[in-house]
Amino acid sequence: MNNRTSAKSKRRKRGGSQGTRKAVQREHKDRLFRLIFKDKEDLLDLYNAVNGTDYENAEDLEITTIEDVIYLSMKNDLSFMFGVVMNLYEHQSTYNPNIPLRNLHYVARELRSWSNGRTIYGRQLVKIPTPRFFVFYNGRDMQPERQVLKLSDAFINPEEDPALELKVVMLNINLGRNKELMEQCHTLLEYAQFVDRLRTCEKSMGREEAVKHTVDTCIREGILRDFLLKYREEAIEMCIFEYDEEETLRQLGQQSYEEGRSESVCAGV
Repeated sequence: MNNRTSAKSKRRKRGGSQGTRKAVQREHKDRLFRLIFKDKEDLLDLYNAVNGTDYENAEDLEITTIEDVIYLSMKNDLSFMFGVVMNLYEHQSTYNPNIPLRNLHYVARELRSWSNGRTIYGRQLVKIPTPRFFVFYNGRDMQPERQVLKLSDAFINPEEDPALELKVVMLNINLGRNKELMEQCHTLLEYAQFVDRLRTCEKSMGREEAVKHTVDTCIREGILRDFLLKYREEAIEMCIFEYDEEETLRQLGQQSYEEGRSESVCAGV
């Protein structure tokens, strides 16, 4: 057990029942990653890992996730306030260069909610939280360990100093990547191990059989053990659903590629 895991365990003991995960809401499909890090203790460890900090009081986190923002029937963002910092975390199993634009929609909505009741038309400057955007990527396509996606990359007319910019840090969390980050957040490492084992099992088993086998194997090996014991059925359901979503996005991407190729051929390119 590493130091951070020990620190988290101590925080749970001090916090009593506050560290207990709430039951899964079944109104919409959720992501396994999102459900895991809904727990404030694990979310604080993730925050510390990506920011190089060592905060201990998980109750200082204020979850602000927009529950009714749904993409392909799935709530897919995790946002929270920590001090004066507004954090938006995304998990992606399929590379999406439009994340900055999506985050622009999210942060605009959160800022509208945050500034409600404050006078923004007066002479006094209204201070707002500092936004930070991260994407945790574990898709099958090769991506660098760390890259910055910019809103300005999508501008029709690029500018050196754009009037509007939004930067999203994308971190590759596939097993074996960003090792220092994984060492700082043991839950993130276990999540990467779980996904890696699942993909290995898929090579020789059907999807549902592979998911159930992976869940049971990880419980025996102590990987996400407490979480999977508590949410075994939900985890299985989520993994199957995420696979269906990933396949849908892959097909949509292939369709877009073929349509673009067809248009190029017709245009004589």
